[in-house]
Amino acid sequence: MSKKKLRILQVNKAYYPHVGGIESLVKQYSEELSQRDDVEVQVLVCCEGKEKTQTETINGVQVTRAGSLGTYFSCPLSFSFIRLFRKMAKNADVVEIHMPFPLADLALMLSGFKGRVVIAWHSDIVKQKKLLALLRPIIRKTLKRADCIIVATEGHINGSDWLPEYRDKCRVIPYGITPEEYLSVERKPVLTQLLTDKNNVKVFFTGRLVYYKGVDVLLKAFRLTDGCELFIAGTGELDAQLKAYAKEHNMEEKVHFLGFLPDETLRQAYADCDIFVLPSVVKSEAFGIVQLEAMVYGKPVINTLLPSGVPHISLHKETGLTVPPSDFEALSGAILALAKNKELRVEYGKKSAERVQLCFNEKDVINKVYGALSENISLSEV
Repeated sequence: MSKKKLRILQVNKAYYPHVGGIESLVKQYSEELSQRDDVEVQVLVCCEGKEKTQTETINGVQVTRAGSLGTYFSCPLSFSFIRLFRKMAKNADVVEIHMPFPLADLALMLSGFKGRVVIAWHSDIVKQKKLLALLRPIIRKTLKRADCIIVATEGHINGSDWLPEYRDKCRVIPYGITPEEYLSVERKPVLTQLLTDKNNVKVFFTGRLVYYKGVDVLLKAFRLTDGCELFIAGTGELDAQLKAYAKEHNMEEKVHFLGFLPDETLRQAYADCDIFVLPSVVKSEAFGIVQLEAMVYGKPVINTLLPSGVPHISLHKETGLTVPPSDFEALSGAILALAKNKELRVEYGKKSAERVQLCFNEKDVINKVYGALSENISLSEV
């Protein structure tokens, strides 16, 4: 006699090789959960372009991409997704929906699924205000239907327009990383070799070059700094605009645009920097896994006091400094405070590495996620 496997359906907008924080998290959870002997994982997402439905197996995980008519207001439009959700949910013990994803809210409502529903709430919908007015009743139905709502920090609840009402359903489970995977990377001076002045302090940012990341604020702050050089890794719709700003203000020697970096090179950049900066300006930045990726290498972090999980990851005057969002003068002051004080950088960096190991180790996180998914589900012997 053996126990029946826990059948999990993971639902998100997209999946690897799509690049994004939530997509990386869904891949990580799906692969690690599927490695358990008592779990079976399937993933349902949408095709990114106007493509037909397709199914493939990636690192042992079956991934179904529903055919799509394209993406509108940051959400895929797919009728086949609703049909596939209904079909795949029938064979699942628990469905985990990664939100915000309005199409999944609609699919759940129309599916008739009676099993356990777990919501992974990554952030509120922030930008699409008019669309939100239409979606509000559907999202509220999902939250009422949910058996459990997973959030990464207490700040996700407190800073949300939705979650305080459902606080009793919320369970705080932080995102995690596997420190060994980061610390095993070969160290190379990928930033140092680009320095204009070898004595300058290396300040690093990585992320998509979009409005909520606050890279424009970071560039304004850098106009007020000296003894530092800024390295920006990433691409996005503001790429040309940010480069033009740096050129216009004669910052080309102190600001380096690196473009897209492969994983190994990106990790080498984290290891080679002196200070990591996450200057995000609105709560669309709900967590900032990049903070953990810098902290695991013992780097101090400068982040912003957003009503989200961001300031709960790197702590003010413990593992780095926290400044008000959109305040380029305060950001500049924080950069200079760390740049001019190596001892403080070392102190914060040491505590950063310790905090990742203690609070954000993936081995502990995945066990907590499994507990949230499997709670109250009886897996009888077969």
